[in-house]
Parts: sequence; C-alpha cells; structure tokens
Amino acid sequence: MLPWLMERGSVPLAEVAEHFGATPAEVARDLELAALCGLPPFVDELIDVFIDEDTVVVGVPRLFTRPLRLSSPEAFAVLAAGRAAAGLPGTDPDGPLARALAKVAAAIGEDPAQLDDVDVDLAAPPEVEVLRGHVADSDRLRIRYWSASSDTESERTIVPRRLVADRGHWYVIAWDDAASDHRTFRIDRIRGIEPTGEHDADAGRGRPMPEPGRFFVDADVERVVLRLAPSAGWVVDTYPVDEARELDDGRLEVRLPVTGRRWLERLLLRLGGDGEVVEPVEWRDVGREAAARLLARYERS
Repeated sequence: MLPWLMERGSVPLAEVAEHFGATPAEVARDLELAALCGLPPFVDELIDVFIDEDTVVVGVPRLFTRPLRLSSPEAFAVLAAGRAAAGLPGTDPDGPLARALAKVAAAIGEDPAQLDDVDVDLAAPPEVEVLRGHVADSDRLRIRYWSASSDTESERTIVPRRLVADRGHWYVIAWDDAASDHRTFRIDRIRGIEPTGEHDADAGRGRPMPEPGRFFVDADVERVVLRLAPSAGWVVDTYPVDEARELDDGRLEVRLPVTGRRWLERLLLRLGGDGEVVEPVEWRDVGREAAARLLARYERS
C-alpha cells in the first residue's frame, strides 16, 4: 500500500479502501500504525503518512529511497523462498517473480541455474500430484471426504479447478455437484479419489472461486465473536477473521467464521481460559460444556 501511495502523493481515503479491498476504517487503522514505523532512533526516519479531511497524504522517507542491502544469507533466503513460491501450481515460470529472482541471483553472483541444486520441501501429500493431472483435464471425480466439523465421511462428486497451499495445508478448489457451486476441500481429509470417466470443462464457468486465504467468507457460514486474552493473539494470525479490535483492557475481540460447533469446541479447549464466546448467546457455554465432557471421560478412564 505504501509504495502505491508514495507514487501518488495524496489519494482520497475512499479510493484507497476500494483499491485494496478494505473499509476506510481498516485503512485508517493500518496507516496509523505505519506512521509509527521507521528506523532507529525514530526521530527523522519515520514514514510520513497522515489523513487530512478524508485524504491520505504520504511522503517518501529516505529509507524508501535507499537501495535495498541484503547480506548473502538474506539474499539466499529470498531466493529459496521465492523458488518455493514459484513451484506452486499456476505460477508463471517466466513471470515477474521469476525475473525478480534472476536479478537477485545475478546481484550476488549466483547462476540462477545453480539454484536447481537446492531442494525446497513443500511437504505436499501424494494426492496433490494425483489431483494436479485431474485439474488439467477437468475430470469429474468421486471422492470420500471427512468433515472435521461433523466428524463424518461423505461421498462427493467434484470437478477440481485449482490447487493451493495455505497456512501449512494443501487445498483443492473444485466445483461441487451437490452444492452447485465451488467448494474448498482440504486434501489431507480426502479418503479416496475415483475418476468417473467424465470431463466437464464448463462446470462452474462464470462463477467466482474462493480466494486462497479467504475460504470461509460465505455469508452462510456461522460467525462467532470471541473475546481473547492478549496471549491468544495467535488466533488472528492462524484463522481467517472478519474483524478484530483491541479493547481498552488489552484483550482482543474478534469476529470469525466457524465450520461448526465441534470445530469451535476444539478451538475453545485449546484456548482454555484465554478465550470466551460473546456472540451468539446460545454458544457462550460451548467451551465449558466441552471441557466438562472431556473431564468426565478422563475420570471414567
């Protein structure tokens, strides 16, 4: 956001929000934090950004005008991470990322071809390679899928469209015949894959697919509001949340989608005393009831 603003100097707040797919309040909050960032001793090396009458005004601090300096280990880390990203399905092998990696490699005197000797392990389950071919051919598949929210296994008929890695897990975004819409399936929960012999390149054509990292934005998915202790801030970094705000006492209040009561129970058990349900009211005792069942099972054993 900052380089984009620096190119323009001043932009209406509403335009910034629309461009980056955020609300004006979210943009203002992020820019307030950015205004406190810079280089030590934080006297004249802060980022010059402020909002004046609903217009965002940004200067170009010296730290953005200096060439980026990387040590050899830092440059190698950038190359390794970039190469891992370039190996994800759908990445253009000749696109901007590939060109940028070539420039970094040249800057440190490395032959980009030599990077082929470096193995980056993405820890993909074997089903990823199986599904990759079916994605290319638009095959209709019959799968057995285990749902963590209901702890049940069901049979689904899908046409896989895209493979993505997100937050340590692999997913397939597919057209789901039963739902008549695109759905996202975690690949390590697929118990079996059986080709039907059918192909359907038009399944779901014109219908938007879920974006990686935003799989649970559907309005139909249940939402809860949690109040979290400061030590439970990892929830915001681990799960997709609709919004999060810090309360006066330092706690966080977050609104996030949940795939079901069982999923929420596991999260609350993990949080222990660091989290509580605020809304909906009928779910306020979910964590307490789950803990009581767990304790009773332990005592019986």
